Amino acid sequence: MTVSISHTTIDCHNAYVLSEWWKQVLDYADIPGDPNEPGDEECMIIDPDTSHRLLFIEVPDADLPAKRIHFDVRPRNRSRDDEVDHLLAHGATLVADHRGIRGPGSGWVTLSDAEGNQFCVLRSPAELDGAR
Repeated sequence: MTVSISHTTIDCHNAYVLSEWWKQVLDYADIPGDPNEPGDEECMIIDPDTSHRLLFIEVPDADLPAKRIHFDVRPRNRSRDDEVDHLLAHGATLVADHRGIRGPGSGWVTLSDAEGNQFCVLRSPAELDGAR
């Protein structure tokens, strides 16, 4: 018998704020019939296209673990560089820029969200197709 992933859980201090931030970045939505509200200790969001779910859950610890989770995100409708600019304008913080690490057009950019969770922005599918 095999198992499947139900959702990905992210420990945080403010489940609502962080779920709203990622909902905008990923174009996810609240679970139908179960909207997230300020003050909720658990907030789940879903990708309307793939049904992938993320659960943000508040933990009482003052200091959260340094590595709670890591995402690699791939832009759907923008280039990697345009997506990085969009995310920075949306409040992300630049951690490390690895663009060009393996030659022109290669690499990724590491950013962090509102609570310091790091994630990498990869090249878009169109950019990958053009590199072949």
